[in-house]
Amino acid sequence: MSQTNSRISNTIMHASRFLFGLVFVFSGFVKAVDPLGMTYKLQDYFTALGGMFYSLSDNALILAIALSAIELFIGLNLVFAIQIRRTAFFGLLFMLVMTPLTLWIALKNPVSDCGCFGEALKISNWETFSKNIVLLALIITVLLTTRPHQKFFILWVEWIAMVIFLGTGIGISAYAYNHLPQIDFLPYKKGVNIAEAMKIPENAPADKYETTFIYEKNGTQKEFSLENYPKDDSTWVFVDQKTTLVEEGYKPLIHDFTIYNQQFEDIVPDIIAYEGYTYLVVMYELNKASVKGAQRVQKLFEKYENSNVNFYVLTASADEDIEAFVQKTDVTFPFYKSDPITLKTIIRANPGLVLINNGTIMGKWHWRDF
Repeated sequence: MSQTNSRISNTIMHASRFLFGLVFVFSGFVKAVDPLGMTYKLQDYFTALGGMFYSLSDNALILAIALSAIELFIGLNLVFAIQIRRTAFFGLLFMLVMTPLTLWIALKNPVSDCGCFGEALKISNWETFSKNIVLLALIITVLLTTRPHQKFFILWVEWIAMVIFLGTGIGISAYAYNHLPQIDFLPYKKGVNIAEAMKIPENAPADKYETTFIYEKNGTQKEFSLENYPKDDSTWVFVDQKTTLVEEGYKPLIHDFTIYNQQFEDIVPDIIAYEGYTYLVVMYELNKASVKGAQRVQKLFEKYENSNVNFYVLTASADEDIEAFVQKTDVTFPFYKSDPITLKTIIRANPGLVLINNGTIMGKWHWRDF
């Protein structure tokens, strides 16, 4: 009977550590291949939290790389049965921090997506909290069913494996930051036709909103819906109106994509309809853009200036920042304006280069790889 119980306990332990480990490997990997994406998400969190957390925004990149490396390290350790009990303890500490945090996010909804699976998989804030409850149960199960000195490899093999696991996570992020993500999960990936990705199918569900009216009577305020507000009762005085999104409709893969020229005209329709090659250079924030990269952009601009290849440099920076950047770098190409979030979503580089042919994205390059 004791041997049977031991086998059952061992099976439960291995199943739990393997499932927990796989989730952490996936979560850590998709963050590691896109460190800037996780950086932007952390900055959203710090802005929402405010106060002392806002000051952490400058260190968001380091924190993003550390977070992905730790998740990948814990996940690989558990998948390959390296230091199971100690790793499970660190996994438990991790979940004891993340589970209450995701509960707060689900209740307060400071961001629409937690970013726990990067751009690879979007889940709601409540789904994220539910996922963490399951993971918390799994890691507690691993701790309760693992024997104190249970080992599957000799010590030096474990140390080599752990160094490789940790180095892998940091190395993936370092490569992606200095070049581009090895796997592109963004909407503007290679092979995407922009016009097709912006289409909304017929009869697609639209966003649903709920409008609430606030009226006051005898010093007391009350909320009314569109159906029952006191439109014929003059004793109620209108105070305010609130409109809330209650159900999100169909959203195309690419949306809110606009590029404005100096006359404030949206030139996106011209770009995606052009039957030829177009280069889009993204320099979303000129104050943080690489000067060396800008010089390479200048050479490309001069190469194609008098050709049939269209060439647009996109930024979200203010006019005064553009003027200061031109004076600092002596570049001669014109700038076009677009939304900063859109530009960060197009490519993870500043500057970054996107090649479009007949509205289809043919390639993307970090400025180091122009």
